[in-house]
Amino acid sequence: MSLNDLLSEEPFSYRALKNGLVQISCRGKIVTTLSGQNSSRFLAKIRSADSQFAQLTMAKLTGQFKHGSERIAKNHIRNA
Repeated sequence: MSLNDLLSEEPFSYRALKNGLVQISCRGKIVTTLSGQNSSRFLAKIRSADSQFAQLTMAKLTGQFKHGSERIAKNHIRNA
């Protein structure tokens, strides 16, 4: 299953609270909370974004994002 397929299910959501915090959830479970400038920047980005970009942004912020290159990078041999 590709990343686009996973994000098309829209597993991420967010809630902006009155005190300025933003809670980001994955499948209904809160996984991170943003505050201060981070929450302001996030809201500015998300409000003008399409659904796919919003899902990708939240995935990156929560750490629930795999690039697919971790295994390759781990086994990469550097030339000295």
